[in-house]
This record gives sequence, C-alpha cells and structure tokens, in this order.
Amino acid sequence: MAGALAVLSGQAPPVGLDLVLCLVAGVLGGIGVTALYQALAIGRMGIVAPVTGVLAAVIPVAAGILTEGLPSPLVVAGILIAIIAVVLVSRVRDAGAGRAGLREALLGGAAIGLFGVVIAQIESGLFGSLSIIRLTQAVLVLALILVTRQAWRPAPRLLPALTVIGLLDMAGNSSYLIAVQAGALAVASVLSSLYPVGTVILAAVLLHERITRDHAIGIILAGAAIVMIGLGST
Repeated sequence: MAGALAVLSGQAPPVGLDLVLCLVAGVLGGIGVTALYQALAIGRMGIVAPVTGVLAAVIPVAAGILTEGLPSPLVVAGILIAIIAVVLVSRVRDAGAGRAGLREALLGGAAIGLFGVVIAQIESGLFGSLSIIRLTQAVLVLALILVTRQAWRPAPRLLPALTVIGLLDMAGNSSYLIAVQAGALAVASVLSSLYPVGTVILAAVLLHERITRDHAIGIILAGAAIVMIGLGST
C-alpha cells in the first residue's frame, strides 16, 4: 500500500544514504515487531507491551536529547512522567507471571527503539521511504518463516483482522515519521511509547486481565503526560 501511495503521490524512492537507512530501519522494525508479537503470544499482554514500551521510549528520547537538545521544561516533565507511567503499567506483583516472553519483549523494545532513531534520520519522501521499509520487513519475516518452517498461511477468518492491523501499523509509522522529520524525536517517541496503556485497557476489557492499583496510577499519569507534552509543544 505504501508503494502505491508513493506512485500516486509522485514521490521518488530513496537513494544513497536514505536508502541504506530505510533498509536498516526495515530490518530493525522486522525484528522488533516479530519479537513483540512472539512475546505477546507467550506472555501476558498487559506486561509484555509495557516492558517493550519502556525501551522503545528511552532509546529515542536519549538520542533526541543528544541531537536536538532539551525541549521546554513542561515537555521534559511530561516525558519523565510518561516514562514513570509506562514503568508503573508494566509492574506485576507475581514475578513468575511476567517471566514468559520477557526476553522477546526486551529484544523487541530495543529493536523498535533503534528503529525510531534510524527513521528519524531519513529525509526522503514519506511513502517512498515507507515502501522500502515495508518491503525489507516483508523479506525478513518471510526469511524467518522459511528458516523456522512455520506455517505462513493465516486462517481465512483472520484476514480481516490482519488487514486492519496492517493499515493501523502503517498509519502509526507514517505519523511517527512525519513527527520525527519535523524535529520532535524525543516527544514523538514518548507519545508513541504510551501505546501499552491502551493495550492494558483492552487486555482488561477483552481478556479480563486484572488492572492493579499501579496500572491505574500509570494510566492516569499517562493521560497527564500527554496533556503536558501537548501544551509544552505548542
């Protein structure tokens, strides 16, 4: 879809350094998403997603501060509160309950965090860059499927859900790339890392996973952080 949009918009594919960055981003994104989905499949959704979110936020924030300098005091406070919120949402009382999928969650978070740093350096057009990134990810995932000899044909009943997931994922990456190209790496990475809050809420509603007091406090702090970052960025 990204390739079709690139053609319709008349955007040229990335070349030179941007092409290399797109390929690297595609590999990192493929590893990150694969590890995250594996972690979600074998671990508790309400724990795995926040753990990934912490690393996915901290790595780009550190890179953003180093390259762009400190944002306004209100935004800095919002970033700190957001990271605290993600940590709170990721806490679990039973240490054994969160062990399954933890290694995959850490790998996914590190890869996604580095993915965010790399795509922030891309200067080419949005859809042209995304088409290369997506193609690289598809080749990587296909290679992993062939190496591990896993079944790759999804059940027909899953196709609508998979289509929606793909569209939402592309929309998220597009929005993130627009934000970081505007020079807001630290802010964009923190706001995007708050996705575990929605995951925890959906896990509670759909899978009946329990929201603890720490989770509730983290959700409230996440909302406050979004408001602070939004006000401080205007």
